[in-house]
Amino acid sequence: MSKKEVIIIGGGLSGIMAANTLKDNGITDIIVIEKSRSVGGRLATRRIQDGKVDHGAQFFTVRSTELQRDVENWLQAGWIKKWFGNPYPRYTSVNGMNALAKNLAESLPIKLNTKVSSIRDGRDGPLEVELDNGEKILGEHIIVTAPVPQALTLLSEIEGTEMNTITFAPCFVGLFTFEKESIIPAPGHKDEQLPPGVERVVDHYKKGISSTVTVSVYMTGAWSKKRFDLEGDTILGEIQKVAELHLGDENQIVDSQLKRWKYAEAEEVVRSPYVEIGKNQRVIVCGDAFLRGDDEAGRTRFESAYLSGISAGERVAVKLKG
Repeated sequence: MSKKEVIIIGGGLSGIMAANTLKDNGITDIIVIEKSRSVGGRLATRRIQDGKVDHGAQFFTVRSTELQRDVENWLQAGWIKKWFGNPYPRYTSVNGMNALAKNLAESLPIKLNTKVSSIRDGRDGPLEVELDNGEKILGEHIIVTAPVPQALTLLSEIEGTEMNTITFAPCFVGLFTFEKESIIPAPGHKDEQLPPGVERVVDHYKKGISSTVTVSVYMTGAWSKKRFDLEGDTILGEIQKVAELHLGDENQIVDSQLKRWKYAEAEEVVRSPYVEIGKNQRVIVCGDAFLRGDDEAGRTRFESAYLSGISAGERVAVKLKG
């Protein structure tokens, strides 16, 4: 049984920023536990044959001084670029959004392909994280960055977990490979004059991350919620009709796939960057649904996840330093 000062559950953007913030404060006895085979969460990129497609977050905007400072560093490092937009530029990763997550997590101690089954409060002793394989890890503090419905399942034995009102809308994303260039206008992003139920359409060839013409079609939360229990082929067939509108003459779809995000966007947000729970408040829950009080956008997004992770890391650092 191992022991860490801080255990971070979830290797998405909030978890990565919480871990980096702790390291910046001299706290290195940490571990990030991620159930997937890669960090990033909704900073997700999929390879489709010779092509590449972002199927989670497509870009991010900047409103805070903290993110603006990091963006300047990321631009200088060649990790990101300005894609489109005015007055708020839309930034995107030059190699797909998951590449940015991997760059940010490069020096962190991360345990991938590892699923947490429960979290227990040791009262006067250490907190206990149990993994699906039966292994247990003890910690002085725990930061949980999983979507709230998943977090509540893990925290069922912890006092003060009254966050049941936070619900998430799902999102279906159709991923399509075109034989030839699409008619989606440069720079490859369209979110206006689309059929009902469609949020955005993205051409990753014109976005500059794919050597082949790969297109993402994002459906709205309301559309996705109504169809969430349908068979994947049925859902993909409906989304493909949207993709076909952007083929152009003598073009065709040569590959189609479906991505199903169960927890895409919080329908209600928390007006605090994190929530402290447990008898001695040694467990912090944070993520993109936890917004700072001065957040003008008022919705879940890249920046809210980024800031929430930083705030959670700073809070734990203060506690550990006394």
